Amino acid sequence: MGEKMRIDSCCAGEIGDRDEKKGGDCHDVHHEDRSLTSEHDHRESDHHDHHDHEHHEGESCCTLPAEEYEPTESDIPAGYRQDILYIKEMDCPMESKLIERALAPFSEIDSLNFNYLKRELYIVHKGALAPFLEKIRKLNMTPQKVTDGITAESSAEGIYAKSERWRLILSGLAAATSELFEFAGWSSWGSALFAFLAIALVGLSTYRKGWVAIKNRTLNINALMSVAVTGALLLGVFPEAAMVIFLFTLSEKIEAHSLTKAQNAVEKLLKLAPDNAQVVTDKGIVEMPVERVKKGDLLRIIPGGRLPLDGVITSGQSSFDESAITGESLPVDKSVDETVYAGTINQQGEIEYRATSTAKDSTLAKIVKTIESAQVKKAPVQRFIDRFAAIYTPVVFIVALLIVLLSPIFGISWFDSIYRALVVLIIACPCALVISTPVAIVSALTQLARHGILVKGGEYIEKGAHLTHISFDKTGTLTQGAPTFSSVIALTDAGEVAPLLNHELERLAVSLAARSDHPISQAIVSHYLQPVIEIDHFMAIPGEGVKGEWQGETLLLGNRKMMLNHQIPLEMIAPHLEAAEARGSSLTLFAYRGQIRALFIVEDSLKENAATTLSTLKRLGITPILLSGDHKGAVHHVAEAVGIDQAFGALLPEEKLKILTRYQGNNQHIAMIGDGINDAPALAQSDVGFAMGAMGSDISIETANVALMDDDLAKVPYFIRVSRRTVTLIKQNIAVALGIKAIFFIAIFIGYESMWAAVFADVGASLLVIMNSLRILKEDFED
Repeated sequence: MGEKMRIDSCCAGEIGDRDEKKGGDCHDVHHEDRSLTSEHDHRESDHHDHHDHEHHEGESCCTLPAEEYEPTESDIPAGYRQDILYIKEMDCPMESKLIERALAPFSEIDSLNFNYLKRELYIVHKGALAPFLEKIRKLNMTPQKVTDGITAESSAEGIYAKSERWRLILSGLAAATSELFEFAGWSSWGSALFAFLAIALVGLSTYRKGWVAIKNRTLNINALMSVAVTGALLLGVFPEAAMVIFLFTLSEKIEAHSLTKAQNAVEKLLKLAPDNAQVVTDKGIVEMPVERVKKGDLLRIIPGGRLPLDGVITSGQSSFDESAITGESLPVDKSVDETVYAGTINQQGEIEYRATSTAKDSTLAKIVKTIESAQVKKAPVQRFIDRFAAIYTPVVFIVALLIVLLSPIFGISWFDSIYRALVVLIIACPCALVISTPVAIVSALTQLARHGILVKGGEYIEKGAHLTHISFDKTGTLTQGAPTFSSVIALTDAGEVAPLLNHELERLAVSLAARSDHPISQAIVSHYLQPVIEIDHFMAIPGEGVKGEWQGETLLLGNRKMMLNHQIPLEMIAPHLEAAEARGSSLTLFAYRGQIRALFIVEDSLKENAATTLSTLKRLGITPILLSGDHKGAVHHVAEAVGIDQAFGALLPEEKLKILTRYQGNNQHIAMIGDGINDAPALAQSDVGFAMGAMGSDISIETANVALMDDDLAKVPYFIRVSRRTVTLIKQNIAVALGIKAIFFIAIFIGYESMWAAVFADVGASLLVIMNSLRILKEDFED
């Protein structure tokens, strides 16, 4: 999940052939590769000729069945499975190298991915898990398998953590006493005794981890710290050795606590759903753990209660706070047969609803799973830093050896040269550098999820920060995606425009439309709400419309093609047709007794915030583009209304790909925003693919890189702002991590070295980048 899908065009065949296979009230669509400024002639197309072309699943002339858009390749190869291991001791990103080296000989392992914030290892393998667990245990680590998202930890851990705090306090007192003995000139034995006590209280774990790393030919912070402390003891600087190990341990605990804050922000999302549910049974209301509730069970929710699972309302009506899922602050009114989601709040009336999910596959659970999966997938800058860190640490270790060997040549004493080398080792570990990116990425993922924006990985946040163009689909993206009745032009027997449509003709037209399930026909029916008349010999003609008879007279309701095929003259209404098409409206013509008696005009209105969102994107330096399969008039009308200068109409899906590729070939970074199904090829080609209205749609969430949980276009500039801010903070973090180390390297070479200060430089840098990254969770990114 999260990788772009490779999908062939859905319009490779002849459109007419597909219409005949599908049947139904869908009309011919003429595709031509052209923009608004194209000089090619536009072939005529009428009623139903474009409205469903892009976004009505199962009706569009260019829509394949939904399963065609499901991923064809799984992230997990056939015959393999993924297990998640919680490893408490994986408290430094460099320690993942130990695990990688230890598991490298196993051909049964396909891939390893690390979530540093959760201290989890995602291992894709075949065969038994036991040999891998045993190998990790030999690294002095305690891997535990995570089952159903819950880590089975030792019950004694809480006691251990409490005793650990006391050891840390006593170690600090012992280190301070050792410093006091040294400063006051008291017994050197006393200083050494308290130093060894401080090291024994908190340093044994560091020594064990360090020895395992050295034994496996890997350098991590524990190995470097072990060498540094041992060297300090051999040099006889006991107070500094004690203070270094104490400050290192203290800083590690503070760092771990800070990382937990970032992770807790994600876990709070999952806790939005209650642990128990009230299930309606034959014996009454039974409260049970949500894990035991099955699909199809009937649940009751009182006012103020949170929904434990997704479902469909069976009785009652209420308004729901869906802000936890969609980021929308206003409540949504819902009644019978409407869908509700886990984690939302029932604000008013008591309702009963039938569960359509379990605790594991609710929309809320999918959101959390998406975020956690995204944490494992590294952004390009993170992969670069990992490669840099793998080279940096050995190089610094060699530099430390050279200091020891070469310093005496320049008249520096062995004591001072060894001391300087030990200081270099302390600041050699690139923990701050390695952790600078994942904390910022996770904070951004969480901030976006709070506002109903799901991102598949840090890669897309980084790409989002560099976008120069965003291409929009029209129907359902810039427009509401649902036809609404606009007006009717009534004609007399003589073909002149009449002020009103004859009541009897109105009933006949509505009765004919009521027999069709086409959205445009239904929009006409919804407007008039007339009692229907029984129509004889009803027939749906694919690509044209519907027909029937009443009292021996033929009734026609359809597009221009239908009228021409039945020799209905159109000359007198041609100006009305052209004017409506220029506005991008959908037309339905009604003929009775061999002549046109009414033109029903149906429009797909713009979303309320479409124009303001496009204006905001322009202020952010983003150039909007409109790519649509709709005809020229509709595309021109919408582009002009929302302020888009570059627009392309009458496009096949593969023609959209060509346009996107052309922009990308000019070193432009372009995103695509569509419904996640019909626009799947374009979404896959773009640098960042956005799916609109993804809530409750598995296909949309799977297809796009970024899923907007509702239809709010304003979330697009919000994503851009968060992405840019995240990349800025990552750059700041890298500068801080490298800058602090550079300052201390310079200080060492000019003779101002200090071991305990080096500890502050190393772990202090880690704390700084963590706290800087956590700012994303608290900042306001609204316009």
